[in-house]
Amino acid sequence: MESIQHKIVSVNGMQMHIAEKGREAEDGQVILFLHGFPELWYTWRHQMLTLSSLGYRAITPDLRGYGDTEAPGSITSYTSLHIVGDLVALMDSLGVEKVFVVAHDWGAIIAWYLCLFRPERVKAFFCLSVPFMPRNPNRKPIETLRDFFGDDYYMCRFQEPGKIEAEIDRWGVKEVLKRILTSRKPGPPCWAKENPFGINPERPVTLPSWLSEEDLDYYATKFSQSSFTGGLNYYRALDLNWELTAAWTGAVVKTPVKYVVGELDSVYTTPGIKEYVDNGGFKKDVPLLEEIIVMEDVGHFINQERAEEVNNLIYEFIRRF
Repeated sequence: MESIQHKIVSVNGMQMHIAEKGREAEDGQVILFLHGFPELWYTWRHQMLTLSSLGYRAITPDLRGYGDTEAPGSITSYTSLHIVGDLVALMDSLGVEKVFVVAHDWGAIIAWYLCLFRPERVKAFFCLSVPFMPRNPNRKPIETLRDFFGDDYYMCRFQEPGKIEAEIDRWGVKEVLKRILTSRKPGPPCWAKENPFGINPERPVTLPSWLSEEDLDYYATKFSQSSFTGGLNYYRALDLNWELTAAWTGAVVKTPVKYVVGELDSVYTTPGIKEYVDNGGFKKDVPLLEEIIVMEDVGHFINQERAEEVNNLIYEFIRRF
């Protein structure tokens, strides 16, 4: 881990922290790793070390609002256009024309937008957990999710600024992160108002082998310093994203893609997603989708839980380009 280099770069009018590992590579040999919620560059530690040892340059930012990257105060500063703008500016600042993208969770959502907005900058996309989500021109996302899953659905619970942050403060940053990162409960995550994270001091969570106390401390320290608000603002900007991306209604993704997900992943097991992925809808919207892999007995945080397998799959996919 000591061999991973860290620096702050100026992109899109703000300061962004990136972690980097690997030689200065020619275009096409750079991998841009994008993390999700509630994570940081650190989620890709295993992939950075392995892929850089195979000759790739790994670039891994803390996305806008996370970790040591600047966090604008306004919710309207967290749209897909802003985040993709950050990534394009990052590539430009590093002199990188094209990248392989490896992304998970919210990172994957942003990567899909990157493929739509600037396909010429992406050589291929290795996607974990979140498939492409075509825009529904008839309904905004939050009202749709609320109608399907109710007010306790986690994305709906995140909408009111400050409310879920207060719950996190109440239960403790480290304990909340432990509950989220170790959850293997399939289906749409619904968080009760009284105890949204299901924390019971009499039933402490045992960390799995893939998540050490040191790992958890790193996440907890960074989120205690920066708060969760930046990451939560991505969810709060979902309806604004919908408004701003009307021009891409019906657009297909024309980037080569490989999709890998855990069979217990809360995204994959949300009603409608598995059917979309498995029954041809996903392939219709992403015609260059090459393969779908569903890993048995794996949860949401797949790149950490099955690091070696994921590393091998990434390498097998991108080495062909």
